[in-house]
Amino acid sequence: MQLEQARHRAEALRQLINNHNYQYYVLDDPSITDNEYDVLMRELIDIETDFIDLITTDSPTQRVGVSPVSELKEVKHLMPMLSLGNAFNEDEMRAFNKRIKEKLSVNSLEFSGETKFDGLAVNILYENGLLITAATRGDGSIGEDVTHNVRTIPQVPLSLIGENIPQLLEVRGEVVMTHKGFAALNDRQREKGEKVFANPRNAAAGSLRQLDSRVTAQRPLAFFAYGIGDYNGNKDLTSHTNILRQLKEWGLPVSSDTKRLKGIDECLSYHTEIGAARSELEHDIDGVVFKVNELSQQRELGFVSRAPRWAIAYKFPPLEEITQLLDIEIQVGRTGALTPVARLSPVSVAGVTVTNATLHNIDEIKRKDIKIGDWVYVRRAGDVIPEIVSVIKERRANVAEFVMPTVCPACGSDVVRQEGEAVYRCIGGLSCSAQKIQAIIHFASRKAMNIDGLGDKLIIQLTESGLISNIADLYSLSQEQLATLERMGTKSAENIVTALDKSKKISLERFIYAMGIREVGEATARALAIRYKSLDLIEQATTGELESISDIGPVVAFNIYSFFQQKHNKEIIHELKKHIHLDIVESNQLATLDGMSFVITGTLSSMGRDEAKQKLMALGAKVSRSVSKKTNYVVYGESPGSKYEKALQLDVKTLSEQQYLDLIAGIST
Repeated sequence: MQLEQARHRAEALRQLINNHNYQYYVLDDPSITDNEYDVLMRELIDIETDFIDLITTDSPTQRVGVSPVSELKEVKHLMPMLSLGNAFNEDEMRAFNKRIKEKLSVNSLEFSGETKFDGLAVNILYENGLLITAATRGDGSIGEDVTHNVRTIPQVPLSLIGENIPQLLEVRGEVVMTHKGFAALNDRQREKGEKVFANPRNAAAGSLRQLDSRVTAQRPLAFFAYGIGDYNGNKDLTSHTNILRQLKEWGLPVSSDTKRLKGIDECLSYHTEIGAARSELEHDIDGVVFKVNELSQQRELGFVSRAPRWAIAYKFPPLEEITQLLDIEIQVGRTGALTPVARLSPVSVAGVTVTNATLHNIDEIKRKDIKIGDWVYVRRAGDVIPEIVSVIKERRANVAEFVMPTVCPACGSDVVRQEGEAVYRCIGGLSCSAQKIQAIIHFASRKAMNIDGLGDKLIIQLTESGLISNIADLYSLSQEQLATLERMGTKSAENIVTALDKSKKISLERFIYAMGIREVGEATARALAIRYKSLDLIEQATTGELESISDIGPVVAFNIYSFFQQKHNKEIIHELKKHIHLDIVESNQLATLDGMSFVITGTLSSMGRDEAKQKLMALGAKVSRSVSKKTNYVVYGESPGSKYEKALQLDVKTLSEQQYLDLIAGIST
């Protein structure tokens, strides 16, 4: 076959295959058999193999995945992906309807109703009909770049079809996994001896965030479009149902359950109808989304905070099943918290087999009067997390009372419960084997010792291989030892050793934070460093002395004091002192910002929020995550969101990015 002949045939095959994909995935009406489809695809693959220059980015052959990416980069959406308000009962739905009717001054409304898929929201950008980027929702403004993975999903057209293709189009939709595909995937995972997924949503999210799209290509992912973001085209779009119809004409799959509804009563009936058919659907859903249909009315209603006034998600109540509680075991977390976990006789809840459920704490067990051996109602809270709803006391027989242990089941250290707390905790600290891995992960993290390359998986390898048993052991690792680990070459081992050496010179405040002392965050660690300027003095401090420091109360003082009293903690710190050189960072004109509380919100153009936070803390300020009446200033960048609005409501002073820069420049000079 000559080049020009091959070019024409390849173009014809691509168009033919794309049309068949449209008929199969969008119209659900295939016109050829799977075997006939495979013959066409095989021919196209052969042509592109013989004439590599004929391969196009939108060719249906380009769905097998590409070489792994090093990381998921950030992508800024052209228009924000907003969240939805929720309704949980009929009264809340009628209140929603009343609000928007009054806002629009109308007597009746038309809605679009559609199933709320339980998957991962994505934003796909098309330019002149070609797929350019795909990103997760992220924080609504910026998401993770998953283009390489979305391109492998058969339902997602690599190029739009039909007429009036827009110059620019952001398609919003949900990546999901069918119950059948989920079961098959977990069967394959078990056969390979790999971890199975908890539910279809987790499987879909994990598959979409793979660095290697060749893995994603093997996962049974599906996609459904439910709206648009930015749009530049000559097709007049006047309603939401009009948008969905047009997306379908351009080759994008939309839910067949979408329905046009007149008035709130039809919405409520539709919700009941979908709820009754929920167990028969191929995909998990957790509610129905209702949107005011007319776009002109949507624009008039506008937004509140980060959600549209014109849409709401009417959630379904969680599904419940009955099973027997076989035992209650204790899990020990990174902070030493002892969490009782119910071991259950396996039961299928909303398509997922549940074998255990968190019981939170002893007070929750007593409140629900749960005993070992009871028959209980189990549900997946938010359709995800298993929980025990209640006990069937009529079936109670041969049960046993659960008693919290007085010593840690992992290390044998004392277990304490502080006044006012519901949680029991192991005070073994760095010596507790259950807390060990998480303690090392925290120690190596960016905000602590910042040991580049020492990630979670490598730390698990190091502990499981016996090369390290605590944080001090990290500094005894050699390049030769590291190189023996799986997937760890000579160069990677050398980089880890270099990063460890670099971390040996660190500020006192970051070292204190790296210890992982309960409730000692960056601000408290800095307050300790400023007051004592010496690790030895902090180790010797009494609870009374610690409480005299601003913002350190009795509980935090007890945590700090207890941590440094533990024998094994002392031994580990003694070993660390042989390797670590602690720098004392003095704050400039400390009195200017000392004790003042800041909140940072929005996107800053001159630096990341973490860097902005560090600059404020270096000047003695506290940086919080939430706005309250005690907040002194809210620093805001682009798209500041609800924190900025709350600052205005509470009459908290606000600083633009430039005002913030002027403030720290004035103090630092």
